[in-house]
Amino acid sequence: MTGLMTGLKTRLAALAASCLLLSGCGLSSSFALPLDVLAGPNAAKADLTGTRIIVGSKDFTEQIIVGHLTEFMLAAAGADVVDLTNIQGSNSSRQALVSGDIDVQWEYTGTAWVSYLAQTDPIPDEAKQFEAVKAADKENGLEWLDYAALNNTYAFAMRKQDAQALGISTTSQIAELVKRDPSQGVFCLETEFVSRSDGFPGVQKAYGFTVPPGNVKIFGSGAVYAALGNGACKFGEVYTTDGRILALDLTLVEDDKKFFPQYNIAPVVRTDFLREHPQVKDVLDPLVERLDNRTMQELSAKVDVEGADPVEVARDYLVEEGIIALP
Repeated sequence: MTGLMTGLKTRLAALAASCLLLSGCGLSSSFALPLDVLAGPNAAKADLTGTRIIVGSKDFTEQIIVGHLTEFMLAAAGADVVDLTNIQGSNSSRQALVSGDIDVQWEYTGTAWVSYLAQTDPIPDEAKQFEAVKAADKENGLEWLDYAALNNTYAFAMRKQDAQALGISTTSQIAELVKRDPSQGVFCLETEFVSRSDGFPGVQKAYGFTVPPGNVKIFGSGAVYAALGNGACKFGEVYTTDGRILALDLTLVEDDKKFFPQYNIAPVVRTDFLREHPQVKDVLDPLVERLDNRTMQELSAKVDVEGADPVEVARDYLVEEGIIALP
């Protein structure tokens, strides 16, 4: 990263303008992202020259990557971008957007519906879930732009050789296997997933199977992937966009009854901000069109498996896609 940063400007104007904001809310910024980029041939024809835009994100790999993708695209359109990615906690990032400490961030439909809008029943259809969230959040002064195919929800995964040997591609087939031969139903699950109603208890009820307690192995966050990869269990609870799915050559099992909530991602901005700067939607649309589970698995794997810097991962992807160009 050191070589990348050498000779690049650090947006001193943004630093001066945002000091008061940062001291008031406890958020922090790198102020040194290499955002001196140009619009590529596949960028939207929009001009945000002179518009100061504060970009936020939550504090995990996928969100940080998407935050940096957003920053590069906005900067290529001429915006003066301030980096406030890596905000700790969903509630903190949401409050930062509502209060105006940040101008844009990407959010998940399921998270907004359940956690922020206090709805107890997720909507299985992703388009209907998005429209419901979009309509409800208007009352909070927030505008959801179009949603992406990227859907970071729960799923079960298997080692590819196990899925092929057992002929399993759907969760209904897992249920049939467990009912026929309970010894095959060994699951690696995260601590929270074991007891949540939208987790393992709900899955068993929805699909009509029961797993003996001795066949459930409980792990801390993220350790499920390694346990699944080394054969400690037949089935593991994963997030559908995690890069370790590719790195460990795992197979995702289809949630054919659509039990798990939909977590499609979309850019969210305040209504007043979008009214003043409608070009933001045009700038971000090319990214909305490209983000899907496979793309995010590949980008996340570069960070979480290969150890790459998320700033470089975001920049290089957009250059390859022709959305931004280096000066």
